[in-house]
Amino acid sequence: MKIFQPTNQPTNQPTNQPTKSNLALIALLLAGMGCTSTASAALMSRLGGLAVYDTDFNITWLADANYAKTSGYDADGLMFWDSAKSWAAGLNVGGYTGWRLPNADTACGTGLVYNCINSELGHLYYTELGVTAGNNITSSTSPYLALFSNVKNNVYWNSTLSSFPGGAWGFMTNDGSQGGTYALAFDHYSWAVRSGDVGGSSVPEPGILILIGIGALAWAGTRYRRLG
Repeated sequence: MKIFQPTNQPTNQPTNQPTKSNLALIALLLAGMGCTSTASAALMSRLGGLAVYDTDFNITWLADANYAKTSGYDADGLMFWDSAKSWAAGLNVGGYTGWRLPNADTACGTGLVYNCINSELGHLYYTELGVTAGNNITSSTSPYLALFSNVKNNVYWNSTLSSFPGGAWGFMTNDGSQGGTYALAFDHYSWAVRSGDVGGSSVPEPGILILIGIGALAWAGTRYRRLG
């Protein structure tokens, strides 16, 4: 008796294995996942060098740490806290608004405290730029420092009010300490930041590529069962 052989299934190809094209597709997806995850960096330049994106905190810094002076808004960039807040809130950089002063870490302690890595400036100082307590931020040997300009070894305002009356938190980039300072009695520098990424690429995140890879493997497994 002659056995019917489908014309679209060659007799010399096993029917219970994924095709070479399927395997190649899976390999490319897995390779893409690996490339994306290893290519990620903690700080990335944005808006043609005007801003710097922190992938850890999902915030974007102005690259110019004294933009209030550079832009001509203030003669030296030193402002009282309320003026600094208004300046940051009114910024439009590269078509992006929503800028603000960085957040402090209020759970870090009262008084003059160090190693507050959960504050936005503290994370930049200690984690991204690798500076240790007691040292100037400009002493950093990290290549990330080159992404910024006009960084001062001085006090920068935080957006957060401190516990004592008339006070607001400040971060001292000259030694890495966080402490309260009188909002209406002292003028300090301001480094604007914005929540989220600006001007980033549309390359999928590693997690998305992993899901795509899982879907591809599941699809190949379904074909395996059907052909088997």
